[in-house]
Amino acid sequence: MELNTIKPAAGSKKNRKRVGRGIGSGTGKTAGRGHKGQKSRAGGFHKVGFEGGQMPLQRRLPKRGFLAVTIDKAVEVRSGDLSKVGAEAIDLDSLKKAGLVAGNTKRAKIILAGAVDKKFTVSGIAASKGAKAAIEKAGGSIAELVVAAQPRKLAKKPQPAQSK
Repeated sequence: MELNTIKPAAGSKKNRKRVGRGIGSGTGKTAGRGHKGQKSRAGGFHKVGFEGGQMPLQRRLPKRGFLAVTIDKAVEVRSGDLSKVGAEAIDLDSLKKAGLVAGNTKRAKIILAGAVDKKFTVSGIAASKGAKAAIEKAGGSIAELVVAAQPRKLAKKPQPAQSK
C-alpha cells in the first residue's frame, strides 16, 4: 500500500448540494426555499417556537409545578437499613460514614420500610410517623428535629410626609 493510493471507502464521501445553480441541478430558481415568505429571504430568521405571531404553544399551556433546588440534598433512609450503621446513636454523620447517604446530603428522613430489630437513639434526622412508631416500639427514641423559623422580610411602604 502506498500513501498516494489511499482513498476513502466507496460511498462514505458525498458531494455537497450546490443550490441555485440552474434548472438541471434540481435545486435551481428558489434553491429549495419554496416561494415567498420570511424563510425564503436572506436573513429570514425567527426564534424557536415562533408561530407567525400566533400565541406559541409553550405560552398557551398553563404553568404547572416546580422543582425544588434542595431536592438532591435531601435523602430518604429506610428503617430496615438502620442496622447497617453499627452504632446505637444515629445522626447525619453516622449515616454518611455507613454509606447510607451521600457526602453532600444536608438532611435526611427515616421512612418505614423494613423491620427495626434493635433500639436506636436518633437525633437530628426527621422520621415519618410509621418509622417513629417502629423505632419507639423497639425501645429506641427520636429527638425532635427543631427547625427555627426564619422571619420574613417585608418591604416597608414609604410613609407619606406629614405637614406641620
